[in-house]
Parts: sequence; C-alpha cells; structure tokens
Amino acid sequence: MNVFVGLSGGVDSAVSAALLQQQGFDVVGVFIRIALPGYPCTAGTDKIEAMRVAAHLHIPFIEIDLSSEYEQAVFQTSVREFAKGNTPNPDTLCNKEIKFGVFYHWAMAHGADLVATGHYAQLQHNADGSVELLAGKDAEKDQSYFLWMVPEEALRHTRFPVGGMEKREVRALAKKFALPNATRKDSQGLCFLGDISIAQMLNKELTLVPGDVLSEQGEVIGTHDGAALYTLGQRHGFMVTALPTKNQTRENEQVHSKELLPHFVISKDIAHNTITVSTERYPKNKTCTSVLLRNVQWIGDVAPGACSARFRYRQELIPATLEHPTSNSENRATVILQAPHYVPEGQSLVLYRGERCLGGGIIERGELG
Repeated sequence: MNVFVGLSGGVDSAVSAALLQQQGFDVVGVFIRIALPGYPCTAGTDKIEAMRVAAHLHIPFIEIDLSSEYEQAVFQTSVREFAKGNTPNPDTLCNKEIKFGVFYHWAMAHGADLVATGHYAQLQHNADGSVELLAGKDAEKDQSYFLWMVPEEALRHTRFPVGGMEKREVRALAKKFALPNATRKDSQGLCFLGDISIAQMLNKELTLVPGDVLSEQGEVIGTHDGAALYTLGQRHGFMVTALPTKNQTRENEQVHSKELLPHFVISKDIAHNTITVSTERYPKNKTCTSVLLRNVQWIGDVAPGACSARFRYRQELIPATLEHPTSNSENRATVILQAPHYVPEGQSLVLYRGERCLGGGIIERGELG
C-alpha cells in the first residue's frame, strides 16, 4: 500500500516515515510548503531537512505548495475572527483545511492509499470500517485536541505512527534509524508562520489601539494594548493602575496589597475597545457553565451523558455532561461544564470519554450557572 507521509522536517514525521517503511508500506515523503510574506516561516530550512530524511530512507520526495490555500482558509479566517473579538484556534483549522483537507485529497488523487503524519494521537480502526480518535500516549504531547475537526472519512485513511509512543521513545528511534534530523529541536511559534506569537501576528495584521481596563462596576482601573489581543480568563498583558472607588482605603499599605492581587479578564467589548477584569477567577456563587456549541463535529457515534472537556490545549480535563448532541449536519450541541469557567467565544471545546476523543465544537456562547 502507498502511504504519503507529511514530512515536516521534524523528528516526529521522520520517525513516522521510517516506521511505516519498516512495516512494509511503500512510503512517499511529501513536504507541504507554506510561506507567507512578512513572516519568519522556516519553509526553506524545513524542506532541506525533509529532503535529507527522504534521501536517507531512499523514498520518493514530493513538494506541494499550499501557501495560498493556507493564507485564505486558515490565516485570513483566523485574523477575521480575532478582529471580531473571538478566540479561534489556527492549528485546529489548519488540520481540517490543509493537512487533512487539501493535502489529504491531493494525496488520494495522486495514488495514495493512506496518509500519515507525526501527530501525537492514536486511531482505533474498527472491523466495521469505523474509526475512533484516541489521545496520544504521551500526555505532554497529546495532540488529539487539535484533531477534532478532521472529517471521519480522512481519519479512516490516516495513520499516526508515533501516537502510541512517548517523545523520548521517538527520539531514541530517530537515533536508532540514524535519521539526519534526530537531534533537531521541536519547532516553536505558530503553525507554518514560524517563531512568532499570536500577539505579534495580531499587532502586524490589525490596527490595535490601547483602551481601558474596567472593573466589574464599570470603573476605569487600568489600560490594555487592544481588546482583540485578550481572551477570557487571561491574567497577563494588561495594566491595573487603580482600584475601584469603593475598595479604596486610607491605608496605603492595604491599597498596595490589593493592587498586587491578580486580575482575570471576564469580558471584553470590541466596539468600545474595553476589557473587564475581576480579582475572582470565577464568581463564588456559580457552580457550572452551560456552553452552546456550533459547527459540531462528532467522530463516530456519540450519545448524551457524562464526559470530560477542555477548551485549551493541555488544560486539565473538566467533568462535563453532553446534552442533546445533534448530528454533524445539525451543527449545534449543548455541554454543561461541572465547574464555572469563562469560556472564550470562537475557541474549540473538545470532549472526551476516557481516552476517546468524541469530537467537539466551536464555542458560540457560555453562561455561568
């Protein structure tokens, strides 16, 4: 069988190619080139590393340039969402639109029976042809959170060779196979854009204007760098310079002590360029969060009931209940988080039962209860 492996230039995809070759597959290495003007994309260096791996393994090497597709479907879409005040997940969108979208369909059209990547996730291929997405063995590297939007059809024809391993095992195999990039460090920054942060990207793409930080009572207590930069629950990146009037005291030491308390973003207003903060991470009288999801995507059959959820990568799983799951075509679902959380609109809420990733949806709104 022909397997087209997405060779990124990194060690994970290189080991994936070597393992598949060892298992008897006919492996083709494909480098997805994405480079956007004005960004420190590492496509040139990454391509050289990928070519070295292909040459070492004596496998065919192909380059496919998806820069235009990435810019339109992932980059510009994400920037528009940030501009509206939402918190999109570009890496999740990239997996859906590029790696398991354009690349997957291109590979199938050019002779591939399967595609493979170096993702730290696992797939359970069942006898009836269905597939289940499972968390990666290495909890620190598990990437199932970023894969919930991948269509089930693509997952049925996908392999994640290193998903059942820990990173240290992958590094050891890279040395065993004498791969030329065995000691290469993991990439940093944003997917395909290079060593750059979300804040740096938004400062480059949007016209950000400093604005007011408000207390829960609506009083101005500080400044921020632009409301689009912040997400709910964030506690850094803004300055609190005063206390709400009702909290002020004549004793300077007490004022100073209160000013040192951390503040958390609990809401933001893009139209008025303000963010509202609180010294309480969550209101004391709230015990749960009702989350309405849009653009739901389930992987396999999913029934209502107890589950776990997260809305940030590596976030500790939150006990939850899935209510009224709909089919993928109906596009909506309601999830009750069994703890209070300020959930960012536009972010991915991903659900689990044990190791199985059920799928998820985009947060349309959340309501504390």
